[in-house]
Amino acid sequence: MSSVSFLEKLLDGVDVEATPLEKVAEIKRGTSITKKDVTPGKIPVIAGGRTPAYFHSVSNRTGQTIVIAGSGAYAGFVSWWDQPIFVSDAFTVKPYSGLLPKYCFYWLHGMQQQLHELKSGGGVPHVYPRDVAPLQIPIPCPDNPKKSLEIQAEIVRILDSFSELTAELTAELTARKKQYNYYRDKLLSFEEGEVEWKALGDIGDVKMCKRILKNETKPEGDVPFYKIGTFGKKADAYISRDIFEDYKRRYSFPKKGDVLISASGTIGRTVIYDGEPAYFQDSNIVWLENDESVVTNKYLWHFYKIAKWAVSEGGTIDRLYNDNIKKTKIIVPYPSDPKKSLAEQARIVAILDKFDALTNSITEGLPREIELRQKQYKYYRDLLLSFPKSEETGA
Repeated sequence: MSSVSFLEKLLDGVDVEATPLEKVAEIKRGTSITKKDVTPGKIPVIAGGRTPAYFHSVSNRTGQTIVIAGSGAYAGFVSWWDQPIFVSDAFTVKPYSGLLPKYCFYWLHGMQQQLHELKSGGGVPHVYPRDVAPLQIPIPCPDNPKKSLEIQAEIVRILDSFSELTAELTAELTARKKQYNYYRDKLLSFEEGEVEWKALGDIGDVKMCKRILKNETKPEGDVPFYKIGTFGKKADAYISRDIFEDYKRRYSFPKKGDVLISASGTIGRTVIYDGEPAYFQDSNIVWLENDESVVTNKYLWHFYKIAKWAVSEGGTIDRLYNDNIKKTKIIVPYPSDPKKSLAEQARIVAILDKFDALTNSITEGLPREIELRQKQYKYYRDLLLSFPKSEETGA
């Protein structure tokens, strides 16, 4: 049976009544508690964040519980708990007998953005029970409680299946990342074979782009200009094509495949330059101009992920200076045999690339699969909870 015909059958002739949430559920504030009042335990304390604030020895809610964060940056965040919890700077929604808790949760979850938009107050934003109480929840077959609960249960079953699949994929992704890290560290530790520690400064020279002045940028334009805050993300500034071509010709500029390194902010973050027109903030984004007949860029990229950047003894890293990079050492396999060295580097890269694609790629592998399942879940959640008419569903 196709998804469309299944939905038509499930929702065929279903009357729906939009009902204020306060009419079908108890909306109850939590109990304020501070960290000094907590006694050590395993019960999550749910406050204004997306994760437990701390853990306590006492609960004030048990069973299936819907929690809405009451204050802070995540005020309005909806979470589902099926264990004893202590609700603090938040409030709970407990459906009455005609409304399934999980159905109510999925409906609230689908309204997550609207709940965030209910925030009010200067300084620390809040979402209050009174803000949520009048929201209209769709109740199928309100005049036939038995059928209503059956329809709610079927909708929950469908959405649970998507949620469970996403959870399984996420768990597998976590396991694969651990596996990737294990093999990466093992492969790059070279427990066997001829190796040599080489300083990056002996392999190449640290380069950076020409400084771009603020008056040379604009919010829209021809060539994206990446600052440290947008490195690896979407650019929010641009330079003209003329400036780009001029500076690219006259000053240092990365070639396709060079590994760009963040020298401030999140130290050592890397992006492989794809060769597309782009310009990068001087001193904050640098690269090693290296001889690939000795060490390949892709090998460097994998090694940078475990690099111990050279700093003075007892020093802390707030930025990477050129000398820090030059003094950082990596392991080069078979240094006396360039051909064998490059072959070994290629072998290691091929193995790690497969793990990287599986665990990090947004176009393939597990992240892509998770993204697709999340989109599928949202599609069916919105479709089911909007209770489309048969003719609308078939459109």
